[in-house]
Amino acid sequence: MIELVDVKKHFPVRKSLLDAMASLFTRGREERYVRAVNSISFSIERGEVFGLAGESGCGKTTTGMLLLGLYSCTDGKIIFEGRDLRELKGAELKDFRKRAQLIFQDPFESMNPRFTVRRTIDEPLRIHNLGSRKERFDRIVRAMERARLTPIESFIDKYPHELSGGERQRVCIARAIVLEPTLLVADEAVSMLDVSIRASILNLLRDLTEELQMAMLYISHDVALLGSLCKKVAVMYAGEIIEMGKPRDVISEPLHPYTKALIAAVPVPDFSRVRHTSGIISGEPPDLTRVIRGCAFQTRCPARTELCSREKPRLRDTGSGHLVACPFAGKG
Repeated sequence: MIELVDVKKHFPVRKSLLDAMASLFTRGREERYVRAVNSISFSIERGEVFGLAGESGCGKTTTGMLLLGLYSCTDGKIIFEGRDLRELKGAELKDFRKRAQLIFQDPFESMNPRFTVRRTIDEPLRIHNLGSRKERFDRIVRAMERARLTPIESFIDKYPHELSGGERQRVCIARAIVLEPTLLVADEAVSMLDVSIRASILNLLRDLTEELQMAMLYISHDVALLGSLCKKVAVMYAGEIIEMGKPRDVISEPLHPYTKALIAAVPVPDFSRVRHTSGIISGEPPDLTRVIRGCAFQTRCPARTELCSREKPRLRDTGSGHLVACPFAGKG
């Protein structure tokens, strides 16, 4: 369905007034960039949920924006059904916009407080000028039923402030699927919701992916959550994918020291099952405005060696499709 090939995204750093004045007198001053995404590659198939995990600032959301064509990549290719996104113009680009949708993190902030549920879900249909008023209403009802906002009459004329957090997120899901997209990006879609209703929203997203045969990218900082939802999981650090594979491999048997630290940080309700581990890490992620020599994780890694500062590790297959970007991981 969609494939990323060595994709990079660099953002120019906005200069302060002092920097701008200094550049007038300094020739050859290099432009600074934030290397938010740095050579990542993966693909998502129809009916598959691909999970992307990592701490804040690692490049997860930027990757989602690249998939949707909301950012253009600095280098590399994003192939959607055989076409490079950079080649899409005019009507083809508008058709892609219809087929690629986004579910935001905060359901309240992403809804217009003056719109009823009916108008909220109808908005994408109006933008793309799809169907008559009756046909649009039928599609609204079908989307609400798929999002399990039933009975319809109890929700369709309500405003956002009259709904619970879970109900608002279901409205946002209905708005995203009313166009019956083939690609869906969900950015921390349950992080703003009560724990008691997260499972129902995740089950809904999984069922919709199978029913509509969509390709979904689910972005989360919670690695354990991805294990119950995704067919494949990737872990990002400093704009790079450092581990990728099936959830049972990445989550149950993590190989990279950073992935081990993420798993160790997951709260466990049964303290007798807590695994004592030295995987907890300290320190801060590297400065992404600087070119990183060697491994991006080297300054925080408890197992670093002199090799880590000289060579950038590449993803390698340790068996059964379990990839890791560490030369020492998976070797006993």
